[in-house]
Amino acid sequence: MKQKQVKKRKAFTALVLTAALLSACSTGEDTGKQQSDPKATPGGSASSATQKEKLNLRIMIDSPANAQLPAAQDDFVKKTIEEKFNVKLQVDYMVPNQDYINKLNAHLSANDPPDMWRDATGDGGQKYAMDGVLGDISKFVTPQTMPNYFKFWVDEDTFKRYQVQGKTFRAPIPYSKELYKAWYIRKDWLDKLGLQVPKTYEEYLEVLKAFTNKDPDGNGKKDSYGFTTAAGGDGIGLEWPEYWKAGLVFALSLENGKVLDIQTDARLEQVLNDISKVIAEGVIDPDWFLNKSPQHTDKAAQGKVGVVLGSSKDFAYDSNPQSIQSKTKALFPTANWVPFTPFGSQPIQTLPGPGSPFLFPKTVVDSDPAKVTRIVEILDWLASEEGYLLTHYGQEGKHYTKSGRTVTLKPEAISADITNKGDWLSIWDFFTPASPNVYGLTVIDPKLTERDREIEKAVAAIPTAPYIGTSLIPPPGFDLATFRKRQRELQAKAIFEDKSGKNWPAYREELLTKYEGNKLFQGYVEQIKAAAVSK
Repeated sequence: MKQKQVKKRKAFTALVLTAALLSACSTGEDTGKQQSDPKATPGGSASSATQKEKLNLRIMIDSPANAQLPAAQDDFVKKTIEEKFNVKLQVDYMVPNQDYINKLNAHLSANDPPDMWRDATGDGGQKYAMDGVLGDISKFVTPQTMPNYFKFWVDEDTFKRYQVQGKTFRAPIPYSKELYKAWYIRKDWLDKLGLQVPKTYEEYLEVLKAFTNKDPDGNGKKDSYGFTTAAGGDGIGLEWPEYWKAGLVFALSLENGKVLDIQTDARLEQVLNDISKVIAEGVIDPDWFLNKSPQHTDKAAQGKVGVVLGSSKDFAYDSNPQSIQSKTKALFPTANWVPFTPFGSQPIQTLPGPGSPFLFPKTVVDSDPAKVTRIVEILDWLASEEGYLLTHYGQEGKHYTKSGRTVTLKPEAISADITNKGDWLSIWDFFTPASPNVYGLTVIDPKLTERDREIEKAVAAIPTAPYIGTSLIPPPGFDLATFRKRQRELQAKAIFEDKSGKNWPAYREELLTKYEGNKLFQGYVEQIKAAAVSK
């Protein structure tokens, strides 16, 4: 997109530095000049499609690793959006990893930004905001322009706490208030070896050794391991039970009025010591560091690993054809993945708060506000009951029936039209989590097995810690990307060079001083205090 003002050029010059820091290296796609609607006004209400000038829109969103959108004639969600809002919509979708960040930054550096994107940097888009890349959307995202968004998903106080330096450059994607994080273990392997589901860390270690050394699959080969994860060649990841053994709770929590950050706490010395020990025992998948998600779960499904962490509700459901259970049973009919925690009543994560935001580039906000208005209308429709039902379950009458507040799914139709064609609704449901209860809906899935219901109950019983109370962002000027990058480098160094956590105190001091971690965590404390005062 052409620039029209010097200020825009400066904003993107600053972005080049951002892209360099985030190692942007991929090339963007040129979709050409898009139309604008000079009659549109910020915050305008939705009207019939025939009253609006047709707009070309491009958005960039996250998606599961194995999902893909179908041919145009089969994509009833895109067709509905385009007809309802009189738009031509291009959707770029990727797994939200470094490749996603690189591609986005390449678009930004080439002055060809998507009209809207979901952030994947981990800092909630703050650096983009500080570099002048984002537009102020305070006139576009309001309870008046997005009534469904504010009614069902994000309250006004939470939204206000998501501001950056008092300005609205970002808005949180609707998020679930439910948790599904749990480790999963091959129960059939345990049964074969005469072992119980581990209830303590010590029992967990014994299981890892048995899965590695005692031929749990009975194939006569020593070709299986206890645990795996996917660090993607960057740091050590956050799935190791050794964090919880040290008393750390994912991801941020409060302890004696201070913010406890699982990734930089002093207790990470013990975590690094323990991880080094289990690696030295030979019970960890040797590819854990280079694995990129979902390679680690694919290995587990192939019968090479017996313990992994899951974070979705249907991670091991029989009724989910893409679950680790379904994939494993296709190869090993007696396979049985069950959730567990080796830490008893200890919480394994805090209750959720807002996550990744949706963002608009300054160039579009300033020069094509009609696009922002139209996208906001689309997003609010996605947040409505009508949009939710279409993007999560399909078309009424064909993929589900609705009687009062009860929705009954039609599994065969869903499989034929959606799941078997790339599980593509898992891309379109990017804006709303699987929480039909927010609309007062009860969903009946005939495919849900008794085993699925048992898993649901078991995961729901795993303890959680309270929500920290507010969305936390780094203080102005703090370079969170560089801070976390250095932190991951030091953690990897501890594992592969030091082979212990002995140097973590020195590494941590470097992070807190040279990389200004003290400033970061003090800023978090101040935000928590301010949020408490404002309640």
